[in-house]
Amino acid sequence: MFRLETGVDKDRRTALGERLRDTNTERSPVLRTLRDSPLGDEVPLHVWLLEESTGALAGGLTGRTWARWLHVDLLWVDDRYRGARLGSRVLAEAERLARERGCARSRLETWDFQAPGFYRKQGYEIAGQVADYPPGVTEFILVKTLT
Repeated sequence: MFRLETGVDKDRRTALGERLRDTNTERSPVLRTLRDSPLGDEVPLHVWLLEESTGALAGGLTGRTWARWLHVDLLWVDDRYRGARLGSRVLAEAERLARERGCARSRLETWDFQAPGFYRKQGYEIAGQVADYPPGVTEFILVKTLT
């Protein structure tokens, strides 16, 4: 007999992630080899754009490197500084750091109203898209070769 619960539970979430990781590693020789190498470590990567005089946050990027990939999670630049190529500088710095970590490729997601054009100008190519996610919006998955 089983019961279902729907409450948020961080401990169970962690346990579930660990169990899925263990199952995937057991079933995939590729993942097993990867997990036993330094490339199997997921390492955070952050780049901050700060105003020189005040130290205030003007933009930044958060992501992580894993398995020779940079995964960009968030990239934002304050509206006051848009058009000054600061987003390009932040992204280029993240890619440089990722290359130093041995990354060969980068990936990210963006919505149609955000920045697909910006990323394409930076050398990213559309690898896929999901229409109506959320309703009325298209999500794009973009990738770039870093080497």
